[in-house]
Amino acid sequence: MSGHGAIEGSNKKVALLISVLALFLALAETLAKGAQTEALSANVESSNQWAYYQARTIRGTILKTADETLALIPPETANAPAIAAKRAEWAKTMARWESDPATGDGRKELQEKARSSQEHRDLALHRYHHYEFGSAAFQIGIVLASAQVITGIAALTLAGGFLGLAGLVMLGFGLYAPHFLPFFH
Repeated sequence: MSGHGAIEGSNKKVALLISVLALFLALAETLAKGAQTEALSANVESSNQWAYYQARTIRGTILKTADETLALIPPETANAPAIAAKRAEWAKTMARWESDPATGDGRKELQEKARSSQEHRDLALHRYHHYEFGSAAFQIGIVLASAQVITGIAALTLAGGFLGLAGLVMLGFGLYAPHFLPFFH
């Protein structure tokens, strides 16, 4: 009977390991989903900023072309003061469209925002990949530990525990050092 009790005690330890791995699997999946959503949001934001940047560029080109056209009118015409005033107004508008720190809507600021959103997206994707690898390690660990219950091969529990530790390491990299591992870039 003592052999049966030893197996039962071993199975309880394996069941506990499987439960812990399942807990971390759930955490990894939640973190991965959050990182994936964050990456998608940042990608949309980046696209929006680049579209606004392009619209500003097009509007600026149109205004510059109109200004160049007005510059071809001889200065001695009757409308010279109105033309000069309009060209000065356009010059201020073009300068504001190029850079407007007050509103953040100048091309320079839009470009900075778009690049920042791209960096945010890339960081979230790095985290996502780490969480997914961690999740895979937890899943395989669960499978190996479960196989030990059926086969009685203790090495499977050790392998499952090792994969659980590897999964935790991947979660740690995702949380604290997502750029550390070069194969996710």
